[in-house]
Amino acid sequence: MILVADSGSSKTDWLLSIPGQEPIAFRSSGLNPYFLTEKQIVKILQDQVADLIGYSQSIQEIYFFGAGCSSPDRHEIVSNALSQLFNKAYICVDSDLLGSAYATCGHDKGLCCVLGTGSNISFFDGEEIHAGKHGLGFVLGDEGSGTWFGKSLVTDYLYGKMPAEICAQFKKEYNLDKDIVMTHVYMKSNANIYLASFTKFMGHIKDTEYAKAMVTKGLNEFIETNIKSYPEYHKYKSHFVGSIANVFADELISLCAAQNIEVGKIIKHPINDLLQFILSRN
Repeated sequence: MILVADSGSSKTDWLLSIPGQEPIAFRSSGLNPYFLTEKQIVKILQDQVADLIGYSQSIQEIYFFGAGCSSPDRHEIVSNALSQLFNKAYICVDSDLLGSAYATCGHDKGLCCVLGTGSNISFFDGEEIHAGKHGLGFVLGDEGSGTWFGKSLVTDYLYGKMPAEICAQFKKEYNLDKDIVMTHVYMKSNANIYLASFTKFMGHIKDTEYAKAMVTKGLNEFIETNIKSYPEYHKYKSHFVGSIANVFADELISLCAAQNIEVGKIIKHPINDLLQFILSRN
């Protein structure tokens, strides 16, 4: 059996490949080692995917691709946690960018863009990704991400910059005040996930000029800061994965076309394509 995982900051998709059967899907919360310890990861898995752990003695290989897994010390946090629960498996941990590149580019060169809770980009040369200067996280970066849009909504609301009708709708749905927001953002864990949770409100107001302007601004910030930082960006397809890329696919395609950027695949959840890639090379 082969287990593949695609982990963002908010959630982790797991797909278990069993010979002769359809793959079995599982889902847990996100397992970002920048925000979680080895012990916390183990507990999350025990609490949320106990059925998956039931296959532990039969799973031979695990390929985990996750947000925050771009350095050896972060790899170790996740691999140590997994080895406690799947002690017979070969375990490979790598970044979500590499997993996304496998799912979208396959063996071709291209730019792989993540637009989910957070945002990031890398160039894939057909075999491996090349680390860039991006992926600064929700405090310093995450342009065009769920966290970026959530932060924009909340700050506009608190600053009184929302149009009156939208402000009333936002207040009715969330009933926020400054103290509540400050506590969640500065005193509690997972502030990025908290901020990104407000992005679903964009779906309620998607057709308003306010929302359209915000979407354009956020996606253009991603394009300018990330895609166009690669001098030869126009020579390669730009592929996108993540919930934000999926929800705003039409806007993304239009804005990219206006800047001579060829859009390739747009995938909400790369897990199925990722599993097929892993199986094809085994």
